[in-house]
Amino acid sequence: MTEAQQRRSVLWASTSRHTRGGVSSVVNALLDTDLSREWDITHVSTHTDGSALRKVAVFVVGAARFAWLLVARRPALVHIHMASYGSFVRKSVLVWSCRVVRVPVVLHVHGAEFHLFTARAPAAVRRYIGATVGAAHVVVALGADWAARLSVIAPDVRVVVVPNSVAARPAVEQSAHAGVVVLFLGRLGDRKGTFDVLRAWPQVVAGAPAGTRLVVAGDGEVARAQALVSQLGIADSVQVTGWVDPAAVTDLVDSAHVLVLPSHDEGQPMAVLEAMAAGLAVVTTRVGGIPDLLDDDSARFVGVDDVESVTAGLRAVVEDEALRTRLGAAAHARMARDFDRSVVWRQIDGLYREVLATPAAVAR
Repeated sequence: MTEAQQRRSVLWASTSRHTRGGVSSVVNALLDTDLSREWDITHVSTHTDGSALRKVAVFVVGAARFAWLLVARRPALVHIHMASYGSFVRKSVLVWSCRVVRVPVVLHVHGAEFHLFTARAPAAVRRYIGATVGAAHVVVALGADWAARLSVIAPDVRVVVVPNSVAARPAVEQSAHAGVVVLFLGRLGDRKGTFDVLRAWPQVVAGAPAGTRLVVAGDGEVARAQALVSQLGIADSVQVTGWVDPAAVTDLVDSAHVLVLPSHDEGQPMAVLEAMAAGLAVVTTRVGGIPDLLDDDSARFVGVDDVESVTAGLRAVVEDEALRTRLGAAAHARMARDFDRSVVWRQIDGLYREVLATPAAVAR
């Protein structure tokens, strides 16, 4: 590698680009932009879906490759994507490896429960978490609330806000003559509010246009969701699909009129961004990074863990076509202006340039 190439070399570490979940979607979105043409990016996977043995094997191989690239190629900087629990344990090894060889780290923190993971840890582990986050040259947070939380965990580190992104595209115009399609897209469970939606649905569909239906898509507690659908007697208007391949997500979003995601806690959900890109009306909560994506003009906000509020919010957008149209158009415009990949990759590019222009970046 020439000196010029070395100055443009960036080593990325994250979960596999083919795993389920938001982190792989974020990584793919950024690597599929001109960021990969501006910088010589090498991506290393340290995690994958599958059995515990497979996960351990992928980490061992990935960590060994990461170490070799770190020493043999000595990249200008390293960009590490970290979440909570096992992800933190794996990525902390990489962070300290970079610190040893004095290569600056951009630490990109994902995961809605990182603050809870930290708060619940024993005191010694909390100190280690704070030290690890603080060992980065700069930490990327998904939104203002997350930046504040990370600043508490590691008070001396610089935290910058860079949102998630998707590709801007024309809004989808869907006729509702055959009924309104409401989509829940995400990991099924209490944290995402899946069961709040299902419990609200009998009252929502009772006053909805004929043919209105709910599609619940995602992995997680699929059997529990199917059991509740049966218990509530709403199987004729609810489809629980289970996991949907990323290639099919766009078609699923494009067939809907409303996205509902009444999360109890969040990072910055890609499902919301996908819905905004398609011009869907969004019914959601003011948690995590969601208020950085949407405001009262572009979404209908509901209460957390509040089935009555979810019911009222869904009924409003399902029964009022003008409201759906207005919210969807405002969300689409906001997404194209602030969260298109072409906007966000330039923020990462600028961050890289700023880090490498700082003498302290290689002296830590």
